[in-house]
Amino acid sequence: MDEDDRPRPKGDAASKLAGEDLSPYSQDELEERIEILKAEIARVEAHRDKASAHRTAAEALFRKPGS
Repeated sequence: MDEDDRPRPKGDAASKLAGEDLSPYSQDELEERIEILKAEIARVEAHRDKASAHRTAAEALFRKPGS
């Protein structure tokens, strides 16, 4: 089974963050949280791009000639 075919676990970290009550946080804490989330988005995007490039290279390697 491909990694993409596996079901995602319910209650993953991103889902939990999206549902968290933000009212207890101060303005400074919210700013810090935003910076942490931006860094995490950049990390995930870089990983996605690396995985995509790896997959493209593998597909090219195993592609039948003439297809």
